Amino acid sequence: MPAPTHRTPSTAGEGPMSYAIFQLARAHRARAAAMLREMDLHPGQELLLMQLLDRDGQTQSELLESVGLDHSTVSKSLRRMQDAGLLVREPAAHDRRVMVVHLTDKGRALREPIAAMWQALEETSAQNLSAQEAESFVRTAYAITDAINSRELPQEESE
Repeated sequence: MPAPTHRTPSTAGEGPMSYAIFQLARAHRARAAAMLREMDLHPGQELLLMQLLDRDGQTQSELLESVGLDHSTVSKSLRRMQDAGLLVREPAAHDRRVMVVHLTDKGRALREPIAAMWQALEETSAQNLSAQEAESFVRTAYAITDAINSRELPQEESE
């Protein structure tokens, strides 16, 4: 295992894996954000677009659930994306209080650029890994995600 290229704070010594995950997430998010800026998108907007590209005409609640972001973040992102001409929001026929989100032609045109961005990000991320190491990492990352999501937060944090 290669030595880290940065100094780990001594207080993180009891959680080296957690600190490595933090560093990885921060580096990955920064690289993705830079790539998204080239497409005039903000982080998280590509996730909403990807969900709509798979199934257009979702309600805001469905999108909220699928991307796992908080309500205010999704609402703000959808508003920005509507202002940019990527999507339209309209009341549902069955309930005027429910907003349904549809991609515009401009939004649908981002399918290939977003796929290319994810492919480039994947290639950059895995450039020092063998195919087997990359596959093992994906399995490990999902196992860690499942473990974290299966633990309840302490009461004072979840209220």
